[in-house]
Amino acid sequence: MASLSQKKIFGVSLGFAALFFVAGIVFWGGFNTAMEATNTLEFCISCHEMKDTVYQEYKQTIHYSNRTGVRAICSDCHVPKDWVHKMQRKIQASQEVWGKITGYIDTKEKFESHRLELARHEWARMKGSDSRECRNCHSFEGMDAEKQKTRASKQHANAQKDKQTCIECHKGIAHHKPKGMTEQDEES
Repeated sequence: MASLSQKKIFGVSLGFAALFFVAGIVFWGGFNTAMEATNTLEFCISCHEMKDTVYQEYKQTIHYSNRTGVRAICSDCHVPKDWVHKMQRKIQASQEVWGKITGYIDTKEKFESHRLELARHEWARMKGSDSRECRNCHSFEGMDAEKQKTRASKQHANAQKDKQTCIECHKGIAHHKPKGMTEQDEES
């Protein structure tokens, strides 16, 4: 009887194929675990620039505390759920980590001086994805116009008709608007 190392499938020994398969599962499990670990609130606020600025602002919003008890955390708004878009976002976010490591945004003051630039990148990303992450929780179909204030009801109806995306009207919903915003920043 031939051993696993002698049996072949597609020209590769079954022993090597089994080892490769197990190594793949271990790698994938580790990779996926690391990806999910970077989606936690604790990871996101582990640097003081985030903890001392945007996290403090977020704690004052309806996304942090509301009558329903539903809390959105950083990754709910800033990381897509589907794998392909999540990986794209993680690659983009690595530039932000690089900015921390290289000192570009390693203090509250430096972060604030680049905040408008960072916000513009995030607004463009959200607009480009039709505010995909917002729509994980919010949808026009799920809104009860009867329970909204008149102005909000009209604005949402117009936004739906005009195929606007959430970020076009809701900048500053979870973080303060950056200093130096232009009229174009407000409108785009």
